[in-house]
Amino acid sequence: MTIQNMKARSRMVTLARDFFLSRGYLETETPLLAPSLIPESSLEAFATQYVHPYAPGKPLYLLPSPEFWMKQLIAQTGASVFQLGKAFRNAESVSRIHNPEFTMLEYYTLGSDSADNIGLTEELFRILAREETPPRARPPFRRITMAQAFKDFVGLDLDSLGDTGRMIEAARGKDLLVSPKATWEEAFNVVFLSLVEPNLPMDRPLVLDEYPTLIECLAKEIPGKPYKERWELYVEGIEIANCFTEMAEPQAVREYFDSQGRKKLESLVPHRIDYGYAEIFANFPPCSGVAVGFDRLTMVLLGAKTIEEVINFPFPKDFNSGI
Repeated sequence: MTIQNMKARSRMVTLARDFFLSRGYLETETPLLAPSLIPESSLEAFATQYVHPYAPGKPLYLLPSPEFWMKQLIAQTGASVFQLGKAFRNAESVSRIHNPEFTMLEYYTLGSDSADNIGLTEELFRILAREETPPRARPPFRRITMAQAFKDFVGLDLDSLGDTGRMIEAARGKDLLVSPKATWEEAFNVVFLSLVEPNLPMDRPLVLDEYPTLIECLAKEIPGKPYKERWELYVEGIEIANCFTEMAEPQAVREYFDSQGRKKLESLVPHRIDYGYAEIFANFPPCSGVAVGFDRLTMVLLGAKTIEEVINFPFPKDFNSGI
């Protein structure tokens, strides 16, 4: 990273902190290690071990997101919170947009939903944008639902594809290879990653809204619709942020943990799951959270081509080839 980019990034960190502090958010600082993790079958974790000289050791895990601790603080304080800190994700190839260790900006706004957070995130972009920020990375955001994206770019009616067999058949109808044993989510991802995501408009930041309920996550369901209050933000075709209206029902969280916990049995790095975590949602305040990949955000706002240009000591690309 050049000295110019170091200065620009430092300025963006300061502006981001000021943005949330001036709006009454509490800045949190949470541990990077945890004795258990929220199960997410799409992610792999880093595992380590606490070694005691006179007692048995204990497994610990580097967090893929500060969400694990931040939601506990929300339950305790009833405050809107934000955090800028490190996160870790394993089993992802080092690339121009991937580094195993990265910086995440995460913020939770009480009394808001995912729609409210579109406007808040647009304001954040306006504050952080620089003279060299390209028009394609500047607000206002374009908004499109997942159902509309499937219709516009693939010619498929997503509402009618709620059955696993139909989704597999639809994928094969587009000449995509899908296993007959694929789950609904696996077949959906083949279509989305092959035909939808590459065709998303890139003239300005795009909010892809209303993810299908059949994609398991801790987002609130939209009443009367097979979708959740969740969006992802793309800039120049790159996923920058993920937002939920937070699921705040203990039973629904337990069901999610049970389902994802079974899937995590097949993960490359199994980890401990605390099924009692759902109890923090017994009196959890309504809120919406956004997780922003800060390295990627810095990259697109500075007009850089890779995250190597905006982080110090990135993993080398030949790291993929092993040792």
